[in-house]
Amino acid sequence: MLRTRTCGELTGSSCGQEVILCGWVARRRDHGKLIFIDLRDRYGFTQVVFIPKESKDAYSLAQDLRSEFVIKLKGIVNKRPQGTINPKMPTGEIEVLASELEILNTSASLPFEIIDDLDVTEEIRLKYRYLDLRREKVLNNIILRSRLYQVIRGYLDSKGFLECETPLLTKSTPEGARDYLVPSRLNPGQFYALPQSPQLFKQILMVAGIEKYYQIAKCFRDEDLRADRQPEFTQLDLEISFVNEEDIYSLIEELLFKIFKDLKGLELKLPFARLTFKEAQEKYKTDKPDMRPELKSEFAFAWIVDFPLFKYNEEEKHWESEHHPFTAPAKEDLDKLENSPDKVNSRSYDLVLNGVELGSGSIRIHSPELQKKIFKIIGITPEEAKKRFGFLLEAFKFGAPPHGGFAFGIDRLIAILTGEQSIREVITFPKTSAGICPLTCAPSDVDSKQLKELNLTVKIKSCGNMSR
Repeated sequence: MLRTRTCGELTGSSCGQEVILCGWVARRRDHGKLIFIDLRDRYGFTQVVFIPKESKDAYSLAQDLRSEFVIKLKGIVNKRPQGTINPKMPTGEIEVLASELEILNTSASLPFEIIDDLDVTEEIRLKYRYLDLRREKVLNNIILRSRLYQVIRGYLDSKGFLECETPLLTKSTPEGARDYLVPSRLNPGQFYALPQSPQLFKQILMVAGIEKYYQIAKCFRDEDLRADRQPEFTQLDLEISFVNEEDIYSLIEELLFKIFKDLKGLELKLPFARLTFKEAQEKYKTDKPDMRPELKSEFAFAWIVDFPLFKYNEEEKHWESEHHPFTAPAKEDLDKLENSPDKVNSRSYDLVLNGVELGSGSIRIHSPELQKKIFKIIGITPEEAKKRFGFLLEAFKFGAPPHGGFAFGIDRLIAILTGEQSIREVITFPKTSAGICPLTCAPSDVDSKQLKELNLTVKIKSCGNMSR
């Protein structure tokens, strides 16, 4: 390692030690015969002082330092003089008296300052996201995200779950949002789809006997964007065999209790409130009620249950799934499926946090006969069902266990934990509301040779940085 210590760990007990630090120059102050810099790395800040009598070479070189220069220095840890201690900083009682200095790299003039109170457009921030991520506020969001992953993995591992990856190049089975399609070079005229969720694969993992699956999954939906949406997003996805709804509620509540306790030091009140879809609509006029005033809680969770299994599409004159077609109907409503589909409730459940849908799930259909019946009600012919979902129906022939699952949005949860208004603030390299990456200028034109290899022709020319 080039360094012996980081910029966030030195305290009064470190005084007298010789250390080597590396990092970025956050600030430089020239006081005549004294030059002070605040050196920053991922772990924090350390004040460094250069004086001629300690090292003329280091002092001379320090005169050339500017913001965001990358440097390496050696020095002795000293206690700060009386009256200069900063109790607000973990390293605020010490400074390093530098004896050696090496400039590892210089920096051009910055498009904006590396400060939290920043007055600059989001597009500029995202164009220079590598600078934006140096800001303490943004960095802390990413650190919290990493810690959240550790809590999730530790908890689910203790419960016997297996972390399984599912394919990113898969079959297009559009339900709801549009798929992102990927042309196949080796199979001209055919396309993969990027998954909107791992739904079908995780159900097949239950048929395979995995029993307890989870994945921190990348998902893709080609839909209009809002503050809480991105074309690619991350969700915690899980599925369990031999369970009912109460098992899912208990598991998710315990997980979120641990997340809030470990990351925020807060103890959530368990169990969460529970409302039927009908009660939520009648009392709050929405199925995503914000119950903070009623529950007197900066975090109000509520399960919304007993959703209708179907909704009627007036424009196309047919029934559709309220959630997705793999959701099981309520057992007591099975006899109403064919003649009264409007009176059939589902075994689905949404989890709402502060008026935002955090996640959803359901007990799934595991009977191939029942699955075919649901397809028929929503207008999917046997031929179409075989074409789109044949691999799932085939798997169900070989002993599919009862199973259910849940998924919640990682980006949304972190935004709520950090008090951010947009999930873009908690994603390392987000897209803008127009689906553009200002950093890389994606989406972009591609070489004509690539198009030819894929047997594709672009009929509408691109406009600026936006491929149409």
